[in-house]
Amino acid sequence: MEIRSLENTTFETIFKAFNQAFADYEIQINAEELKKMLKRRGFDPFLSFAAFEKDDIVAFTLNGVGKFNEIKMAYDSGTGTLKTHRGKGLATKIFEYSIPYLKMANINHYLLEVLQQNTKAFSVYRNIGFEISRELNYFIWKNEDLNNENQHIKIPCSIEKIDVEEYPFISEFWDFYPSWQNSFESIQRAKEEFISFGAFVDQKLVGYCIFEPNSGDLTQFAVDKSFRRKGIGSLLLNEISKLNNIAKTKLLNTDISCSSIVNFLKTKNIEVSGKQFEMIKKI
Repeated sequence: MEIRSLENTTFETIFKAFNQAFADYEIQINAEELKKMLKRRGFDPFLSFAAFEKDDIVAFTLNGVGKFNEIKMAYDSGTGTLKTHRGKGLATKIFEYSIPYLKMANINHYLLEVLQQNTKAFSVYRNIGFEISRELNYFIWKNEDLNNENQHIKIPCSIEKIDVEEYPFISEFWDFYPSWQNSFESIQRAKEEFISFGAFVDQKLVGYCIFEPNSGDLTQFAVDKSFRRKGIGSLLLNEISKLNNIAKTKLLNTDISCSSIVNFLKTKNIEVSGKQFEMIKKI
């Protein structure tokens, strides 16, 4: 067995290993979906590594590289081990092998997210020095379950397609900083996949959302604090529901401290689906 970079490994080989490693997971993705996911997360094959048996990958870590909170970081875009090779500590060995290469690329921080119910993975990350930076909620709902009929629009408001780059102040609407995959940098990497809508009152932008119709991913969603509870969020949700190309909508990685989004979605018949830890390690 040999650990080496994925710089000369075909995507087909990577996808085969990814598919095998996550065969027992509830949610499956196809090759095209994996390509799009890795593009958005900043996948760097030169700084990603795997354990090989001959030409077959048996364990891997797919690293994204970019800036997060203005700091250059590596991001775990996907770590997996084939079922036949679990329990051998391969994920830890691959991570430790990668550190000198990440440092040579002037990367001194590593970021990841892990499902809170995945206690084995969480223990591994704690044991190699990762610390919890925050807790995150995620929401996944069937479009048919969304209760958006009884919306009460308390103020004249129009919804229009926008280019979010023309509105640099929209971060003022946020209750928390977006996670890696929801950041503007990640969105920019796959800009062609997204649609952005703005809510306008008297020609002033008071809310917006960024949505990926082919994955059902509601990436960013925020309303100016002084215009909340006026039906603006409901209008935005209604707009994306019309354009969703799949049966479910996902709103991932909202900060657990943000009660406003939890309470808003409760009124729409949407409950928290699960929780993750965002973790970081200085390397």
